[in-house]
Amino acid sequence: MSHPRVQARVAALLFLITWVTSLAAVPLYGGSAFDAAAPLAGRTSVLVGALLEVGLAVAVVGTSVALYPLLRSHGHGSAIGYVALRGLEAGVILLGVVAIIAAVARPATTAGPGVDPAVTAGFHLLHDWTFLVGPGLINPVNAAVLAALLLRRRLVPRFIPILGLGGALLVAFMNVGVLFGLTGTQPLVALPLFAWEISLAVVLVRRGIRPAAPVAAQRAEVLAS
Repeated sequence: MSHPRVQARVAALLFLITWVTSLAAVPLYGGSAFDAAAPLAGRTSVLVGALLEVGLAVAVVGTSVALYPLLRSHGHGSAIGYVALRGLEAGVILLGVVAIIAAVARPATTAGPGVDPAVTAGFHLLHDWTFLVGPGLINPVNAAVLAALLLRRRLVPRFIPILGLGGALLVAFMNVGVLFGLTGTQPLVALPLFAWEISLAVVLVRRGIRPAAPVAAQRAEVLAS
C-alpha cells in the first residue's frame, strides 16, 4: 500500500475518532449550561468527558495534518488554510476543556475545586459557548474550505463536497441563530455535515486522493472541458 493511501486511511480513522469522542463527551457533562437550571454532572463523569474532548482536539488537528500532503499539490492555499482552521477549532475546544475541569477538580487531588456554585455555573457556560464557537461555527468554515477544494479539483464524487457545503451552511446558520437567541440547538440540522464526513471517510479508505496531474496535463484537461 502506497504512502498516500496510508495517509488517506489515517485521515479517515481520525474523522471516526472525532465523531466518537464528540458524541460520547456530551452526555457525560450533564445538562447544558444554556439551560440555567441544568446541573453539571459528577466529578468523574466530567473528567472522562474532558479527556474525550482532549482526544477530539488532537484528532481534529490530526485530520488536517494527514490530509495536507494529499491536498497541497491541488491547492496549497486551501490546504494550509484547512490546517490553520482545524488548529483554531481545536484550540477553542481545549479552552472549554480547561474551563469545565476547573469547575469540578483541583490538580493532583480528589478534592473539589472549592469554588462558589455561581463560578461553577460560569465555567459550565463558558464550556458550552466554546463548543458552539469551535465545532459550531469554526468547523463549518473549515468544512467549506475543504469541500470547495475537493469540488474544484474533482477529487471525489461531486455529491460529497456539495453535501459538505450545504451542511456547513446549515450548521453555521443554526449556530448563529443560537448565538443571537433566535433559536435553540437543532441536532438534526447537523446530519448533512455528519454525512459529508462519513462519505469523505469512505472515499479516503477505498481509494484515497489522487495525486495532482502534471501542469501540461492540467492545461490539456482545461482546454478539453
